[in-house]
Amino acid sequence: MTRFTLSITATPDDIDELGHVNNAVWVRWIQHIAVAHWEALAPPDQQAAYVWVVTRHEIDYRGNVAAGETVTGETWVPEPPKGARFDRHVRFLGADGKVKVQAVTTWALIDRASGRLLRVRDEIAAPFLSG
Repeated sequence: MTRFTLSITATPDDIDELGHVNNAVWVRWIQHIAVAHWEALAPPDQQAAYVWVVTRHEIDYRGNVAAGETVTGETWVPEPPKGARFDRHVRFLGADGKVKVQAVTTWALIDRASGRLLRVRDEIAAPFLSG
């Protein structure tokens, strides 16, 4: 599997009334790192032809992050796709090395032109599974 990492720093707009990153922001960051992973590894013709959509999120919140703190997000696809779908794992580590949030999200491949679900072919999945 190929792990992809991305650093994100919480801004004041990311913070809720409790003084830490809002749960909805974590969902946005999960999507952001997944899309960045796709854009980093998929060739331009695949990016032009396909789009991924989330069909499920399972998120565990394990710690808090305040404005100005940076987390390192990691994402990977541990297993080959099943038809049009695959599970992506994501976790965000604080500066202390502890997991702040971890998630498993299920994504489906959509043909941009038709809007229909597509089976994930081996050549699409391969860059995310090797390494």
